Amino acid sequence: MTDPAADGPRTPVWRRIVLKLSGEMLAGGGEGGIRPEVIARMAEEVSQVQARGVQVALVIGGGNIFRGLAGASRGMDRAQADTMGMLATVINGLALQDALEQAGCPTRLMTALSMPQVAEPFIRRRAMRHLDKGRVVVFAAGTGNPYFSTDTAAALRATEVQAEVLLKGTKVDGVFDRDPATFPDAVRLERITAMEALQRGLRVMDATAIALCMDNGLPIVVFDATRPGNLLRVVLGEPIGTRVEPRPA
Repeated sequence: MTDPAADGPRTPVWRRIVLKLSGEMLAGGGEGGIRPEVIARMAEEVSQVQARGVQVALVIGGGNIFRGLAGASRGMDRAQADTMGMLATVINGLALQDALEQAGCPTRLMTALSMPQVAEPFIRRRAMRHLDKGRVVVFAAGTGNPYFSTDTAAALRATEVQAEVLLKGTKVDGVFDRDPATFPDAVRLERITAMEALQRGLRVMDATAIALCMDNGLPIVVFDATRPGNLLRVVLGEPIGTRVEPRPA
């Protein structure tokens, strides 16, 4: 993959980031599963960012395999369904770890549920040590608790490892004042506050995740991760997507 920033700025604006990707991103627009070419592209983009000295951690969802809320809506016990969803994120994490290592990134998979034959348990100081050593860290199994989304897991892990920003890769180019799929005249918001996002019910992340970022002074950047090169452009400070500030300027 060519470097999307070859002729632009070369200095990252953050030293340590957490990138949140939904499980659906790995399906590449399909109904489910993992498309190898999609996950390989994502791994290559992460390697481009890491090559610039940025410490990268990822939180991956599991919606391409199983979504806890969907199971609960069909009559399953919510805690049981959420546990199945957390296990789905581990499958995605293993696939992402393999793709990252094939892209040349030393990677550690850490899970909130204990499964030592598969991955390391999440230990905050160990995760930070991995990042300091230049390893990409993939956080799977959410928070390890039912009733909490992977958005909340991403906000929690970003706060715990002292990341400077939480990047949320989506299928749309940021946050809009209303649903762009329904309203063609929807306007993308370049910069909003976390409180504004909560008050207006904007689809940034779930309310728990936004409140956690707001309370801990952590900015969120929502951007289109399906467009090749966008991750590096965001890290280099290009005005892509929507920046959600934890507090008013």
